[in-house]
Amino acid sequence: MKITLKDGSVKEYGQSMAVIDIARDLSEGLARVACAGEVNGEVVDLRTVVDQDAQVNILTANDEGGLSTLRHTASHVMAQAIKRLYPNTKLAIGPSISDGFYYDVDPENPLTADDMAKIEGEMKKIVKEALPIERFTLPREEAIALMKEKDEPYKVELIEDLPEGEEISFYRQGEFTDLCAGPHLMNTKDLGKAYKLMNLAGAYWRGSEKNKMLTRVYATAFAKKADLEAYITMMEEAKKRDHRKIGKELGLFMMHEAGPGFPFFLPKGMVLKNTLLDYWREIHRKAGYVEISTPIILNRSLWETSGHWDHYKENMYTTVIDGEDYAIKPMNCPGGVLVYASEPRSYRDLPLRMGELGLVHRHEKSGQLHGLMRVRCFTQDDAHIFMTPEQIKDEIKGVANLIDQVYSLFGFKYHVELSTRPEDSMGSDEDWEMATDGLRSALDELGLPYVVNEGDGAFYGPKIDFHLEDCIGRTWQCGTIQLDFQLPQRFELEYTGADGEKHRPIMIHRVAFGSIERFIGILIEHFAGAFPTWLAPVQVKVLPISDKHMAYAEEVTKTLFDAGIRAEVDTRSEKIGYKIREAQMMKIPYMLVVGQKEEEEKTVSVRSRFAGDEGSLELAAFIAKLQEEIASRTNRPVEKAEEK
Repeated sequence: MKITLKDGSVKEYGQSMAVIDIARDLSEGLARVACAGEVNGEVVDLRTVVDQDAQVNILTANDEGGLSTLRHTASHVMAQAIKRLYPNTKLAIGPSISDGFYYDVDPENPLTADDMAKIEGEMKKIVKEALPIERFTLPREEAIALMKEKDEPYKVELIEDLPEGEEISFYRQGEFTDLCAGPHLMNTKDLGKAYKLMNLAGAYWRGSEKNKMLTRVYATAFAKKADLEAYITMMEEAKKRDHRKIGKELGLFMMHEAGPGFPFFLPKGMVLKNTLLDYWREIHRKAGYVEISTPIILNRSLWETSGHWDHYKENMYTTVIDGEDYAIKPMNCPGGVLVYASEPRSYRDLPLRMGELGLVHRHEKSGQLHGLMRVRCFTQDDAHIFMTPEQIKDEIKGVANLIDQVYSLFGFKYHVELSTRPEDSMGSDEDWEMATDGLRSALDELGLPYVVNEGDGAFYGPKIDFHLEDCIGRTWQCGTIQLDFQLPQRFELEYTGADGEKHRPIMIHRVAFGSIERFIGILIEHFAGAFPTWLAPVQVKVLPISDKHMAYAEEVTKTLFDAGIRAEVDTRSEKIGYKIREAQMMKIPYMLVVGQKEEEEKTVSVRSRFAGDEGSLELAAFIAKLQEEIASRTNRPVEKAEEK
């Protein structure tokens, strides 16, 4: 049996071997830190036996699959601790997730913060007991009987819903046994000490509001304490930057029980939003896009033709008009298709780039709503590009460059994922292969490194997703490029080619911001509310030292306003030190202090969020300097202001 390793070397074994034994053969040190294996690209349990030629990689907690396995094991240790402390608790599911793990439980009495400390303490005992973790399988009836004996109704339901012939596996550690497909570590001691329970939340069983509300215990785990501490520090920083808190403090947006998930933008928030939209329109106009607007409500037959009625209906709001079914649009693309089809098109018209800042509505469950990050209505900065097959690669490269321009402006790093055909999809294998190859070759020519996300494409085509990284290391999926051969076929779109014949165009769906609302939420947290000057709702606060300098302060404010600068005057009868502190708390980029000296000399005393006291300037000179900063969209560093 030949085993090909990650470095390309080949080892021969005369008999089948478990992945953990291959790890031991390579190095005892490697075996000690191994969390899982990867056999022919699939993450597997260390107990998995390899009995034929294969590509094998040993995964540690430094690998995504290895860290996920460590966290999955931590979820079992946590569930075991909960059962020890509260034996009548019923267990639901406990998966690993992107930044940790959770377990949904149905406790006899509500869990509290005090319980979390007790659970963590019991987890330490279980790790110290060094319990071997064993995997075993059972036939369906025996599996159901075992879970009934343990009084685990949620596990019984899961087993009963498994397809006939499906292998039913369990993992056992000491007195604790759980239904699970794995993979897991070999021993509870391998979990180490770097884990922490984070918070409690409610979660409906199987995500349905018709089912019972369970308690979700969120936690995280790492291989090293240093990594855990860094994560906790990041989460503490994230709490300080919570866009819901900062958005309220800065008067940007609000939510109201009259419309859960439907955000209200306040005056300062609208300034921020419109400034972003002005920037969007500017860069798209320069990139050759035209802007359109399509209706919010369109009839059922349109959504049936587009495929959304069959593939997306559960996320759509519907209504009846004149006895006919209509839907509030969850996306803009069918409207864009109708605009394309509204007149004859020639190959000379292509590529046709149509942008739309369209308001869309999607039905999100109440438990998933989160400030501006997860809402039920949002403005999508869509664009749809109609093109010939020969233009695919260049158009994708053009969109990728535009998205790079946007993210670079805000100082975001990002990584790219190529998502391929999902199970729920439409179209031929040939179309999907051509579309996927088009995206892949464009990425290769751009020299953009990417990872393949198998099966995560849209139902109508593969896509490129851009995951940006904010200043504290969190990632957000925002930009996307989706290549679509299906909608042009379903709507029978055409263009006249150079040969005089009718041809079918290819379509790109793409966004840069994604959701404007969500992007604003990300920006609030990225900048902690201290926006660059060009984006700040209030760019200058004029601070008169006393009431007798109010007239000059008003004059300065009007001059700034007439110069296109967003300025306000603080008219309160407060001490100047208090006014400065208030302006700093409101993250105002510039404060202009004016008193007797400034009024006599027609100057302003400049303080900035970036550097503190910047000295005295003639008002005209300050305006010229500020106009240049705004026009260039310079991002002056906020760190200096924070230090002060």
